[in-house]
Amino acid sequence: MVSNAPSTTAPAVELSNVVKRFGQVQAVDGLDLTVQRAQVLALLGPNGAGKTTTVEMCEGFSSPDDGAVRVLGLDPVADAAALKPRIGVMLQGGGAYPGSRAGEMLKLVASYSANPIDPDWLLRTLGLSEAVRTPYRRLSGGQQQRLALACAIVGRPEMVFLDEPTAGMDAQAKNLVWEMIDALRRDGVAILLTTHLMDEAEQLADELVIIDHGRVLASGTPSEVTSRNVEPRLCFRAPADLDLTALQATLPAGHAVSQVTPGSYQVDGEVSPRLVAAVANWCADRDVLATELRVDKRSLEDVFLDLTGRELRG
Repeated sequence: MVSNAPSTTAPAVELSNVVKRFGQVQAVDGLDLTVQRAQVLALLGPNGAGKTTTVEMCEGFSSPDDGAVRVLGLDPVADAAALKPRIGVMLQGGGAYPGSRAGEMLKLVASYSANPIDPDWLLRTLGLSEAVRTPYRRLSGGQQQRLALACAIVGRPEMVFLDEPTAGMDAQAKNLVWEMIDALRRDGVAILLTTHLMDEAEQLADELVIIDHGRVLASGTPSEVTSRNVEPRLCFRAPADLDLTALQATLPAGHAVSQVTPGSYQVDGEVSPRLVAAVANWCADRDVLATELRVDKRSLEDVFLDLTGRELRG
């Protein structure tokens, strides 16, 4: 699917102490970031964290105020003419002409490449064959996203930037896109994606980077990020709004129980057979059905909220 990358040991993307300001707002604050060849890196953060600004600098749409950005060893702004044929960009908004038909749009993008993937094959693979003659503005949100992905990869890029790649997609389309991303990685393509879907990040990414206020808060493999400095905990599901005061009184000393979301509970403290038995017996004595009881570590969503806060942002 992808052309051979030039022989080089340079990372696909490398940001060194990058700073970007908009007036008095420092959107990116000394950011270091590396994406290796044939690697998927998920860049995570709440709204306003600096994700879009970071990716736009990698794509050459803006320049850093300080620090250095290199993509495939090149400066995305100064070396734009040499770099653009080697990268693919999938924008969440689609980026297509509203009146163009899906097939026409993809063939137009393919015509800019010296050795494109067959557009008809790509349309079939992404489930867009029946929408070939449909104007872009009449495509569903999921179809627009799949067409945007097709436009990003039709030129056989070495590096792909994906912004919310499965936004607006149903489960079947999401799985299809996940398979396509995995195939790109196997073919040697490096991928930097942003997503608000924690399961998507865990499923696809080799590396995660969580940022906020333009700074890195955590990085590593999904397993490393979720297990770092964290002890296992007991989690269980049961009817919402249990009497947690009564349950707390039966637990071994040093444990605390809380309701995370309605019907979902966690017990913090050392996990032991005695603790598991105490929770199970308390539920049984009150004829409460615990539908799930497991020893678990923090989820990626837990880590994300712990690091970035739980308050709603604009």
